[in-house]
Amino acid sequence: MMTRSLAEWLNWQEQLHLSDIDLGLERIGKVAETLGILSLPFPVITVAGTNGKGSCVAMLESILRAQGYQTGAYTSPHLIRYNERISINNQAASDAQICGAFETIDQARLNTFDADGKTISLTYFEFGTLAAILCFIEQNVDVALLEVGLGGRLDAANLWDASLAIITGIAIDHESWLGNDRETIGREKAGIMRKNQPVVCGDPNPPQSIKDEAIRVGARLYQFKQDFSFEKNEQDWLWKGWDNQHLQLPLPALKGEFQINNAATVVAALTLFSENLPVSQPAFEEGLKQASVTGRMQVIKSSPEWLVDVAHNPQSAKQLAAYLQNNPVKGNTYAIFSMLADKDINQVLAIMQPYIDQWHIFELPGKRAQTLEVLAQQLKQSLQQQANSTNEKPGQKSIIRHIDFSSVCNHLKKSVKSKDRVVAFGSFLVVSAVLETCQAD
Repeated sequence: MMTRSLAEWLNWQEQLHLSDIDLGLERIGKVAETLGILSLPFPVITVAGTNGKGSCVAMLESILRAQGYQTGAYTSPHLIRYNERISINNQAASDAQICGAFETIDQARLNTFDADGKTISLTYFEFGTLAAILCFIEQNVDVALLEVGLGGRLDAANLWDASLAIITGIAIDHESWLGNDRETIGREKAGIMRKNQPVVCGDPNPPQSIKDEAIRVGARLYQFKQDFSFEKNEQDWLWKGWDNQHLQLPLPALKGEFQINNAATVVAALTLFSENLPVSQPAFEEGLKQASVTGRMQVIKSSPEWLVDVAHNPQSAKQLAAYLQNNPVKGNTYAIFSMLADKDINQVLAIMQPYIDQWHIFELPGKRAQTLEVLAQQLKQSLQQQANSTNEKPGQKSIIRHIDFSSVCNHLKKSVKSKDRVVAFGSFLVVSAVLETCQAD
């Protein structure tokens, strides 16, 4: 077989399996066994949750690298290049590394069979997860940081036992796969826990199911507000832990008040893991100051300001709204907005309406995209509801439809003034489009 390019591999993987999402560990487990990678030569830190996973992985990676450890991080989705998903010492894996891993995985897959004697099929995400582990082994990392893609219990990243587990905030999202209430979703996220291993939950009001699962499994659970907390000062913040532990630390480089909660969760986790990977206070300080996450509360241009954020559910929309409220601009705020049809669009719109002066909407590519007509209809309803509650006229805020993202971008580049703000949100796909356009500029 001729060697495939990375693009060819990814196109082929998208066609291989019958469905994009097919939760379960049996298929990937069989192929991992054939590859001989069910047992790993380094500890694994697994991060699950609805929001905050990427930020926690970024801070973990930055702090551990500041201490001198060799890190491997696996995150999803990517924004511009697939390579972003597999990071080694904060550098994206090369095409050659990933393609080599894909070749190894496919050869193992062709020699692995299900109960009916058929060759195992893997999803796009399962291929990527196995490739990340192979790259980490090849690069001899000291620790692997695995971000759960969907849920926890049945996600491919959960194939390997976590030496340390982190659960961030729990909100209702992906109801079709995880359930439609926080208790059910919390139970799915708690599936990354392992017996006798530490798990840190950063949710300020965690579902009871997380504690129940920790007891059932026999995991060592540490919860925000109960076992650790923080106090924010003007220039820094104080982490408070068990046994009267305290750390005075700089504010995280990541924007948003909620990032201190994520930072406190990460500090708690690494403090618990100090016997495996000791971290000094200078490394905590340097790591928090250097951590960055593309597409999360990121200002990519100024005067006028262009802000991108991957907020795509009510919890993350509240965080974005709080940032806009606390960091106002003198001019108008224009939204570049679209969402997928399986998201809670009405709640997101209700949260964001007070902070947007003009909406620019377009339809995302792909079968999961919400149609332009439905987006416009839901926006009109949301504007009317806001007007009813504030005695404003709905016409004071306008909705402008665009045939595609290029149309949005061209319009705003000509119309926004230096004191205005453009905020792009609603989906990773929205942010990806903006970042690609700005890179091209």
